[in-house]
Amino acid sequence: MAVAPVKLQATGRVARRQAISRGSRYVLLAASLVGVGVLAYLAYDTFDSGASRLTWDFLNNYPSRFAERAGLRSSILGSIWVLAATVVLAFPVAIGTAIWIEEFAPKHWLVSIVKLNLANLAGVPSIIYGILGLAVFVRFYDLGPSILAGALTLAVMIIPMTVIASQEAIRQVPQSLRDGSLALGSTHWQTVRHHVLPQAMPGIMTGIILALSRAAGETAALIMIGAFTFIAWDNTSLFDDFTTVPIQIYNWSVRPSQQGFQVNASAAIIVLMAAVLSLNLLAAVIRERFRRE
Repeated sequence: MAVAPVKLQATGRVARRQAISRGSRYVLLAASLVGVGVLAYLAYDTFDSGASRLTWDFLNNYPSRFAERAGLRSSILGSIWVLAATVVLAFPVAIGTAIWIEEFAPKHWLVSIVKLNLANLAGVPSIIYGILGLAVFVRFYDLGPSILAGALTLAVMIIPMTVIASQEAIRQVPQSLRDGSLALGSTHWQTVRHHVLPQAMPGIMTGIILALSRAAGETAALIMIGAFTFIAWDNTSLFDDFTTVPIQIYNWSVRPSQQGFQVNASAAIIVLMAAVLSLNLLAAVIRERFRRE
């Protein structure tokens, strides 16, 4: 007779958990719909106000004090220079660090401290990296507000998150693949190069593209090193002054609305969104290609 009340209590607890779970799903769905709705409205408002300004002249003109003559040429070229230099500086270091930590590093407390610091650095606000870049690259090494200083600052900023993403991708490679390669006489490095890296490359590429997308939209760190300048010429050297598309958007956004620069800012946002979406599409294509191979 005492079993029935116990079963009823257990059934009641299960029913309450299910009700709470359903309520949580409804709350999560409502919050997601609100977020998507706000994002959709902002995207519509941006396209509505900036689409008319998207012309070849807008992409090919230099900045100007007249809104109808201003364009993105110097900022687009500056973004390309900075991102290309960031890729060259950051990703070999990040991928090499991840390989060393996961495959070659000894089990030592110093390695544990390195892993902990990488996780902490991945969450540091970008303006802190801007202060670091200003103190070290701009002033100490006397690089000035140059493309190289900006690329070094962004490289330091995205290396931690790229290392973490690469580590996770390398961990997903089955240990049996390593054991089989070593059993057939391959060295540790040959195993990593010919078996582990190809298997981990889709995840590594995902981390690289996400980091590059963050760098492409960065503003605060570059403003801190002095990149907020008027550039009306094409960059030809890593030591040139520069500006980028996000900085140009910020510059136009703070201008009085009656001058017409707000429309330019909306058009530039559309260009930046298209570039970031293109990077993500490229990442998807590369991941799919590596999976097939």
